[in-house]
Amino acid sequence: MDEEYDVIVLGTGLKECILSGLLSVDGLKVLHMDRNDYYGGESSSLNLTQLWKRFRGSDTPQENLGAIREYNVDMIPKFIMANGTLVQTLIHTNVTKYLNFKAVDDTNDAHSVQIILPQKQLGRKSDMYLFCCSYAHNVAPKGKYIAFVSAEAETDNPEEELKPGIELLGPIDEIFYHSYDTYVPTNQQEEDNCFISGSYDATTHFESTVADVLEMYTKITGKTLDLSVDLSAASAAAEN
Repeated sequence: MDEEYDVIVLGTGLKECILSGLLSVDGLKVLHMDRNDYYGGESSSLNLTQLWKRFRGSDTPQENLGAIREYNVDMIPKFIMANGTLVQTLIHTNVTKYLNFKAVDDTNDAHSVQIILPQKQLGRKSDMYLFCCSYAHNVAPKGKYIAFVSAEAETDNPEEELKPGIELLGPIDEIFYHSYDTYVPTNQQEEDNCFISGSYDATTHFESTVADVLEMYTKITGKTLDLSVDLSAASAAAEN
């Protein structure tokens, strides 16, 4: 293994992976490491057994929930906005050599949804978000749905705060609650050359996530990333 690198990236969460890809495309020598024995960090996906063990302290999920391996539950669930900065960033890093983004016809009856509950409607200081996907996305057994309700906690009873979103879901087989502190970097990053990402927020899309990555990229390289791309050219390159 080489002893000298331009950049060392710690962790394999989404932010770290995007940043590593951007810096590699710039021609920098990047060492990407993770102390965990799994990929994804805070943005990892869990099967049903892993989910049960994390939140219930047991590895025996209820049988009525279906096949364990058919579940993929994101810890940081978010949609990719079709024309958002995440898609533009992925195109910039040449992932179109390995995957395509295509419009899906006849999605008016799609088994997924994103709902934003406005703060004024709820009498809150911030919005609440509802995200739902299903077996159609290969994240659960046939007939099962996975839904997430997220918000920035404003009281000492976050479970009570989430009720307006949970009440929209209808019958629920199983529910898990999870609250965590959010962090922002406080070090003098330009002086110690240690660039730290902030915690993931409650939004159900990746725009704020990518904004954090692009801010770190600019601080590290001194450049503003040009995300203007020819989508038709990128699509044609992927097909060749």
